[in-house]
Amino acid sequence: MSEEISLYNAKATLSALVRQVREGRSYTITVHGQPVAELRPYAPAPFRTLTLAERIAELEAQGVIAAGEGSARDLAQWPIHHRVNGALERFLDERE
Repeated sequence: MSEEISLYNAKATLSALVRQVREGRSYTITVHGQPVAELRPYAPAPFRTLTLAERIAELEAQGVIAAGEGSARDLAQWPIHHRVNGALERFLDERE
């Protein structure tokens, strides 16, 4: 169970609060009597490796990536002359 403490008092006694939290105590920080934050011992989330499909779905949900149109098969059908050589190939070509 956590003890309530005002933001004003939490700022004034932060070092002491952190020492107590390290010993297992928890605090609910309030502003004008309303709870706004918790100060509690850190508990890392268990590590879990995502599958590629799960990571793609997560990135899509965050708006980082968007699904493209078409399929990978469409890329394989591009003629070779449409593909751009990579930096290594250009470097090796210049050395010859």
